[in-house]
Amino acid sequence: MFRLAIATHNAHKVGEIWAILEPLVPGVTREEVGSSADLGAQAPVEDGVTFEANALIKARSLAASTGLPAIADDSGIAVDVLGGAPGIFSARWAGRHGDDGANLQLLLDQLADVPDEERGAAFVCAAALVLPSGEEHVVVGRMPGVLLRERRGSHGFGYDPIFLGAGQTLSNAELDADTKNALSHRGTAFRSLAPYVAQALTSP
Repeated sequence: MFRLAIATHNAHKVGEIWAILEPLVPGVTREEVGSSADLGAQAPVEDGVTFEANALIKARSLAASTGLPAIADDSGIAVDVLGGAPGIFSARWAGRHGDDGANLQLLLDQLADVPDEERGAAFVCAAALVLPSGEEHVVVGRMPGVLLRERRGSHGFGYDPIFLGAGQTLSNAELDADTKNALSHRGTAFRSLAPYVAQALTSP
């Protein structure tokens, strides 16, 4: 029986989110956490103009359709010289949602002539919790860094192969999962959200 819903159809993302939350949400097992796919929930239209708005849209929709506490995130990469773009359009930057390879290559091409010292960027993640009662919480995590000129590493997904976190020597795609979660925007956001999730699941 599911006790918590995660608003994504991406099994990789479910695993990553639960790896962050599990030690901070005692008394809940992985089998009690259902994704949108597990629950047969349709993805809502994400028409917000901020990461926070889109995370709340997804969590609200899933909480309403399942009657469960629902968590969702909206994340992307914000590039300094592009004025914060791709931002909320990160997953469909090349025109087709979820085409990681095309999105990454387009960004590399757009920044081809940008000098190394101007290649600052940050991964941003808004994480939201919505309860069936209507109670809501949303937090934001950031991971600053720079964009590399070519792919490095085979782990992670999205723009991880071309992102080098501040103070790091390995790209996000070269980090093991535990290290990435400790440093990442998603890890920061969901660790901040975890106390609210724990309270929601332990309250009578």
